[in-house]
Amino acid sequence: MEIFKWLNDQLLRMDWLSALVRLLVEDVFGLDMAGRVGGSLHFFIYDTIKIFILLSVLIFTISWVQSHFPPERTRRILGGTHGLRANVMGALLGTVTPFCSCSSIPLFIGFTGSGLPLAVTFSFLISSPLVDLASVILLASIFNWSIAIAYVLVGIVLAVLGGTLIGRAKMERHVEAFVTQHKVLDLPQEQLTLRDRLTYAREQVAEIIRRVWLYILIGVGIGAAIHNWIPEELITAVIGRDNWWAVPLATLVGVPMYADIFGTLPIAEALVARGVGLGTVLAFMMAVTALSLPSLIMLKKVVRAPLLALFFAILLAGITLIGYLFNAFAHLLI
Repeated sequence: MEIFKWLNDQLLRMDWLSALVRLLVEDVFGLDMAGRVGGSLHFFIYDTIKIFILLSVLIFTISWVQSHFPPERTRRILGGTHGLRANVMGALLGTVTPFCSCSSIPLFIGFTGSGLPLAVTFSFLISSPLVDLASVILLASIFNWSIAIAYVLVGIVLAVLGGTLIGRAKMERHVEAFVTQHKVLDLPQEQLTLRDRLTYAREQVAEIIRRVWLYILIGVGIGAAIHNWIPEELITAVIGRDNWWAVPLATLVGVPMYADIFGTLPIAEALVARGVGLGTVLAFMMAVTALSLPSLIMLKKVVRAPLLALFFAILLAGITLIGYLFNAFAHLLI
């Protein structure tokens, strides 16, 4: 256990990096870590470097694994399963696709156009931005493994249940015609060499970092401001853990925003440190990543209003319920 704790502290939490940044802030910049400026600067530099290091390593690894499962192969695998098992596989597939909600929609179109049931494709669409392997590691690096694993489990359950409910609603008629008429070519899988896979993984790291770096910097900056500049009394008065309205308010606030989970984690870290309930923070994160306004606008292009409204209502209710559950049982995870 001591070895595991040491590995967790050094590889995930990167205590060594925190110590180096502390030396930079105190000895080079001459700032007091207990002060607002020094504390904020340490938070910003440390979290930014840590997230970029972890994100690069994780995306490289995930992309290498993903190179073995191109869309056509994935479609064939999912096409051979039915019922609840297919929904579970669709949700699990979403956990190994490091995409934001907007990036998941083209795959959703491809899967739906190839004839996969709506239940399966919506399970994938919910899971993909909400839960991925990178988010597990990053959550563990900020909070702990219990919270990270619990987050992933409830995210997968929400994806499976959401997809199942949408499938039972029989709303295929509300998918735009161009989606169902989309033809997917059944080409043989290309035999990639190890070098090809490593090149693909490196290119994925560059592409995703290019796409999310600004959101990460904004998220870390907001987190630093919350952590050291906004009075704790003000935060707890609005979304403190004792306020019943905190979870639905945090969920609704997250909807108009757009960011990857990597950009919301520093905000979550700062809010929990300032007395906001764990469930409230996780509900905010889920709403930002899975119910962002830009992704809903994109989804509106491929499905009609009744199906979009059902999708939104299921996720909104599910995320709110998850927030209340985490607030109620947070003491078991911390």
